[in-house]
Amino acid sequence: MRILVYGAGVLGSYLAHELVHGGNEVTMLARGRRADELQQNGNVIRHYLQLRTTVDKVNVIRELQPEDVYDLIFVVMKYPDFEAVLPALAANQSKHIIIMGNNASPIEMRHYLQSNSPVEKKVAFAFQTLAGWRENGRVNCLRGPKVTLVFGGLGEQLHWRSVIDQALKNTRYKTITFTNMDEWLKSHFILILPLNRIAVSYNGNLRKAARDKRLLNYVIDAIDEGHQVLIKNGYTITPANQQQLVRKYRKMFFTVLKIILSTPIGRIILSDKAVSANEMTALYQAFSDLKKRSNMATPNWDKLYNYTPLQ
Repeated sequence: MRILVYGAGVLGSYLAHELVHGGNEVTMLARGRRADELQQNGNVIRHYLQLRTTVDKVNVIRELQPEDVYDLIFVVMKYPDFEAVLPALAANQSKHIIIMGNNASPIEMRHYLQSNSPVEKKVAFAFQTLAGWRENGRVNCLRGPKVTLVFGGLGEQLHWRSVIDQALKNTRYKTITFTNMDEWLKSHFILILPLNRIAVSYNGNLRKAARDKRLLNYVIDAIDEGHQVLIKNGYTITPANQQQLVRKYRKMFFTVLKIILSTPIGRIILSDKAVSANEMTALYQAFSDLKKRSNMATPNWDKLYNYTPLQ
């Protein structure tokens, strides 16, 4: 298949790697220094835990023209950056688009694309579970043996799922589908926003944060309050076991979180640089809007966002 990966950060680069491995003709859209790196050296990824480096040759473009038609376009970037690329995606004549990453407004994005395109757009949403960082012209990728890729529509069946299945055929993704990715994505940012405050509260010193029982309890209570805000707004927590994590399995969650914060891997996936500050700000604004509509108090969430460690 002829596939475009629109975005060449950590997540887009790993996705392109898997799609190449699956036998697809992959093009990456990148700009500036990143485009130069890809053209000169290929898509270089250091697989941190696997202790190996891969190099994939990919086609590189810097702009998406309306007549550049692909079988499938993956848009992989930070939530605040999606809005700027929607006009080019709408103008493009490709029919199948998957928007991948944290997202507080998938319904609005799909509506824009379908309302402003010269062709009928089929739009899905996705998320892949890995972390990493870029340095010295390569991506350092932190992942397990299998990377989970969650995808789906917005309450409807994906009648064009065969296109996605064909693209992911022979990749090493573990795929999970959800009918309503709007609920999954909202549930996800309700989880990551409080977790992100751990590093912020201790200026990135997660070992010290791991010893702060009061902080970790605020984090768990804030996640629970966030769930209640979503429920009050008519959403179902997705997946369902996420809600059980902070209630039925609270003690286990607390212990696992404490252990993760004390490990080198935890200091990567939960560091203050794991998710960009502007993305956290945009997602927090989305939560604030949901909270306002719910007319609910969130005392633990408020305590967490104003937290000062005891001296």
